[in-house]
Amino acid sequence: MLINLRVTYADGTVKDLKAIAADLVAFESEYDLSIARLEQNLRLTHLLFLAWHVEKRTKQTTSPFDEWVNTVELIETVETKK
Repeated sequence: MLINLRVTYADGTVKDLKAIAADLVAFESEYDLSIARLEQNLRLTHLLFLAWHVEKRTKQTTSPFDEWVNTVELIETVETKK
């Protein structure tokens, strides 16, 4: 399972990110919420956490979540191209 996210940062940078298994497991551990139930209980914080975890995993940020969130202007899910 992949979740595709688009993050727009306050400086105008736009990044397309793919949340992979490692990110999804971290999400489930952090929120004690199955990724399968995400659509029913979706919160902005959930999407931001997934995007932050991708950036952290890929070594694009070393900032703690609360600091990183302050750099984000917009978070959205994007459809996968088939």
